[in-house]
Amino acid sequence: MLFAHDTEVALRGAAALVNTAATLPTDTEDLATVADLDEFVRDWEWTGAHSGEPAELEAVKELRPRLRRLWTADTDDAVALVNELLAEAGALPQLVRHGEWSWHLHATPPEAPLATRMAVEAAMAMVDVIRADELARLRVCAADDCEDVVVDLSKNRSKRFCDGGCGNRANVAAYRARQRQR
Repeated sequence: MLFAHDTEVALRGAAALVNTAATLPTDTEDLATVADLDEFVRDWEWTGAHSGEPAELEAVKELRPRLRRLWTADTDDAVALVNELLAEAGALPQLVRHGEWSWHLHATPPEAPLATRMAVEAAMAMVDVIRADELARLRVCAADDCEDVVVDLSKNRSKRFCDGGCGNRANVAAYRARQRQR
């Protein structure tokens, strides 16, 4: 295990949030409605306050470009953005335990706005990534027609494609190209 479990979950959750945005003309907006946000919150098991209001949806959507920048930032820029996110939220790390989780860090109270909690969780995970000098594990999908972000938690740093099927499509295309050459 490269990172603590809560760090890995926060990184995957931040990537999933970033990937809900339509970045290419062929993409669809995955957080188009409050119901979409409700489903995202359920799927990623976010605890704490969730108002279900349109303003909350807009705040979460506005967070995505800031988090996306972490996937392409150099260390200095990533540090500046992480510090900015933590300072804006007045983050105060505390050990907590809830649900089936053992002790882990939260840096916002459960009643803080959802977008704030999402920003701080991502920033706290990035603290671990930066301190471990592992920013190279954050990348954009290698497929030519995809802009989704990827968290590479593999031992050999080999993950190049997102979880949206791009790796499979690339492998099939390479296989077909080899077959045509024969």
